[in-house]
Amino acid sequence: MRILLQFPEGLKREALKYQEKYEKAGHEVFIASAPCYGACDLPLDEARWIKADKIVHFGHAKFVKKDLPIEVEYIPYNIDVNLQAIKKAAIQLKQYKNIGLATTVQHLHQFEDMKKLFESQAQHVFADKGYWAINVGQVLGCDSLGLKAVEKKVDATVFVGDGMFHALAIDFETNKPVFVIHPQTGQLKQINEDINKLKKRRKGSILAAVNAKTFGILVSTKVGQFSLGAAINVKKELEKRGKQAVILVSNEIEPLPLNNFMLFDCYVNTACPRMIDDTEEFGKPILNIDMLNEAFKIIDSMKER
Repeated sequence: MRILLQFPEGLKREALKYQEKYEKAGHEVFIASAPCYGACDLPLDEARWIKADKIVHFGHAKFVKKDLPIEVEYIPYNIDVNLQAIKKAAIQLKQYKNIGLATTVQHLHQFEDMKKLFESQAQHVFADKGYWAINVGQVLGCDSLGLKAVEKKVDATVFVGDGMFHALAIDFETNKPVFVIHPQTGQLKQINEDINKLKKRRKGSILAAVNAKTFGILVSTKVGQFSLGAAINVKKELEKRGKQAVILVSNEIEPLPLNNFMLFDCYVNTACPRMIDDTEEFGKPILNIDMLNEAFKIIDSMKER
């Protein structure tokens, strides 16, 4: 079988080991070398050009729900957490009797173990699935709906993971405490201030969009991010309000090529929703569709006055 191996950036160092493994099993092996941002970013074009029989995607769970033109096998890459360190952090949170708990796919195999650490302190643990995150207790950079589903039941939310990318996906309407526990050291950090800073920055982008005249609507051709229908609808809604709008299509959405147009006051993003975190790099406000709808409410109310 001719297979195409795909690794996220942090696992590319493992590529030769897996190439050897699959070749010993009798397969013809190719490796996708382009940047991989997640299970939304499958190398379908590369697979088509080399006539691959299957894509083997490492490090993520299934994401794309639509039918694909080629078989995709998802291989997990589990990384053990330090349960003793997690336990010490959990003890510091024992005043919260109802806990919302989540982690990333790399640590999901120990989710039940982590859950028991909190339950051993007579705490109740709540978790659910998201929309794109198909496993209970899993958070993606673009999906914390599993936590949002239990938000009203909990006194605090705990995310076990390294770095802030996934943690900052936690977007609640309430100000209940949100904590991050480092999976190895057990270091505990409350991140409500970081979340609120992000919300303020996004609110600034919404206000900037109200007075913008020209909009570039960003469409990604990555299979898990492609939203052409939404982009076409956004264009109609902008033009209805007297704005000029153009749909910009690309596989890799990067600031420099976009800014070379020197035409747009604002970008509307229909691709990865976390792209809006890079507003400073783009030098222009970037809004997801829900944020644009907030801008529309302001624009429409101004016309009614």
